[in-house]
Amino acid sequence: MEIILELPKQRPKLRAAIFDFDGTISTLRHGWEEVMEPFMIEMITGTLNSADNKWNKKIIQDVKQYINESAGIQTIFQMQWLADAVKKYGKNPFAPTDPWWYKAEYNRRLIEIVNKRIKEIISGDKKPEDFLIAGSKELLEAFKKNGIENYAASGTDNPDVLNEARILGVDIYFKEIAGAPVGIANCSKEAVLKKLILDYGLKGLEVVVIGDGKVEISLGREAGAITLGVASCEEKLSGINPVKRQRLVNAGAHAIVGDFLEKDKILEWLGLEG
Repeated sequence: MEIILELPKQRPKLRAAIFDFDGTISTLRHGWEEVMEPFMIEMITGTLNSADNKWNKKIIQDVKQYINESAGIQTIFQMQWLADAVKKYGKNPFAPTDPWWYKAEYNRRLIEIVNKRIKEIISGDKKPEDFLIAGSKELLEAFKKNGIENYAASGTDNPDVLNEARILGVDIYFKEIAGAPVGIANCSKEAVLKKLILDYGLKGLEVVVIGDGKVEISLGREAGAITLGVASCEEKLSGINPVKRQRLVNAGAHAIVGDFLEKDKILEWLGLEG
């Protein structure tokens, strides 16, 4: 566990935790970037063989940069960027213009991978723990024992994130799981934060925001919450991903972990009992 910014010595007792889901707890969607990048390049250039000229190299660079910057936001916003990029470059005049079409097609490609992993769990070939960041269940359980209300917020469509949490056996630890509303462009992470702070009257430091994307960490800092960046190596389920780490440091995370194996250190840092 790496402390980046010291927490105030005098602060209220922690009452709630907001977890990002994909990449923070679940790795069922690990590799989404490897699906999104070629999909975006294909739609913008109109071809799968896209590295042939300097224009296409610029497009590849732009796509990679955008995906890195947008990790964690609702998918429809990424697809709005794609629709704008298709129009801007003008290299694929027959491409659709509707961001929702792009979202549906991207989801179709990604869900093939996700469903394969879910089938492996259902058949018994894999265990739920094979797709959970190390120590995540134990931390969620420890939070509940400390009277902390756990919430999950995700840019994945709400029905999908609910189903995936159930498949992984972590749904029982959350008071509420909020995914992206189907057919509506809305930031669920921001909505959950606002609900906690406004509707329930929580003060910023009574909430910890935990996630692997700069979006939730930035939102947490804006709300005055404690923020724990999870620089997870999703393929290994533990350890530090240096690219994620730098992204989270830049977003203002108070501390960084790669997994939740140092549960007792996290609990002590938050003023909770082990």
